[in-house]
Order: sequence, then structure tokens, then C-alpha cells
Amino acid sequence: MAKNNFNLNIDIEEEGWNKALSSLQELSEDVLDRTLTYVKEHKEIDFLQTDNPIDINLCLSNDENIHALNAKFRHMDKPTNVLSFANIDDEFFYEEIARSNVIELGDIMIALETMQREAAEKQISLHDHYCHLFIHGILHLLGFDHMEDDEAEEMESYEIAILASMHIANPY
Repeated sequence: MAKNNFNLNIDIEEEGWNKALSSLQELSEDVLDRTLTYVKEHKEIDFLQTDNPIDINLCLSNDENIHALNAKFRHMDKPTNVLSFANIDDEFFYEEIARSNVIELGDIMIALETMQREAAEKQISLHDHYCHLFIHGILHLLGFDHMEDDEAEEMESYEIAILASMHIANPY
């Protein structure tokens, strides 16, 4: 597998994350590298074809913080498992990457308690569910969406394939 040029900034807001999953930095970097590699090989995204480094911010948070952000930005008064704030959605994204040698993709936040609850309900490991949620968030930062059926089908197929490369079962 080709190593991608990226900088993953991880902010752990909820100390329970360190107890829930070990080797968070290494695991997260592996997930990011596998996701970028797969997308590069299967989809034409201009900025991924450059050698410019890619920056992603990952915040490992809790239901309280995610709930507040979900209410503010999505007008949903409840916590959710993952939120993505994609810079690609900014009208000046391509102008910014043309001026900089670093591609700042955006921010991903994952809520520990929601992730734990969902993993228990689905009877899957926290490791596997975390990998799925992080992949999902990265794909959003790359411009993938699931508002329409065909978009959801494409995004899910990418998630399934990337998870399979990690020997993680199809979550759907």
C-alpha cells in the first residue's frame, strides 16, 4: 500500500477514548491512509492526484459536545455518531488549495458514548465501529454524500471495500 502524505491532528476531548481504544494515533493513521489510497485508486479527485500534503483534524469527543454542534449546524437536537465539517463545501476551497501547498480537508468529530452504544446494539467491536465512523467522516471531507440513493450506494461501497482491506465485516 502506498503511503500518503498527510497530517492527522487528533484532539481527545473525552478521556474515555484512551480506555476505549488502544493505539488511537496509529489506528487512525492507518484508516486515513487506507481511505486516501482507495479513493485515489477509484475516483478522480484532482487535488488527490498532487503530492501536496493533506491535513485533517479529528476530534474524539463526547455526546454532550456533539449534541451541541449537531443542534447548531444541523438543527438536530440530539447527539450523533460522527460530524464532518468539510472544507470542500467552502466556495473558496479550490482557490485556497491553489495558493497553498497544504490541502486542509476539514474536521471530523466522533462521539464516544454514541459509538459505544451503537457498537453494543450491532454487536460489533469498538475498533470496527470506530474504523467505520472515521472512514465515513473522511469520505465526507472528500466530497462524498448520502443524500440521494445513488450517492449513498457509492459511499457505502467505498466504506465496505476500505473496511474489507482491514478485515472488517460489511457494516450494512
